[in-house]
Amino acid sequence: MKLIKAIVRPERLDFVKKALEDQELYGMTITEVTGRGEQKGISLQFRGRMVAIDLIPKVSVEVVVKDADAERAIRAIVRGAKTGKMGDGKIFQIPVEKVVRVRTDEIVADT
Repeated sequence: MKLIKAIVRPERLDFVKKALEDQELYGMTITEVTGRGEQKGISLQFRGRMVAIDLIPKVSVEVVVKDADAERAIRAIVRGAKTGKMGDGKIFQIPVEKVVRVRTDEIVADT
């Protein structure tokens, strides 16, 4: 199994969720995060002077999928998140060794 972790723009979250649902991938964890990438933050004018905003609000989307579905999940996230502008985000694919359902203590997946 794979953990697909995507950091995307908050305003693109609904598009990412819809793109994953279109691929019949429903389970996900969403976390509000802040960070910066190549753009190194932004500058805004506030009360007559420029203010540097170092950390930009983003959303982290985590999806655990079977190995065979990992590429479909990544492509769906790209379709939903892409604006073509700097700051669209990043996607990470991480191997998952074991999944245990807390309610029943059942091992759902073990590699």
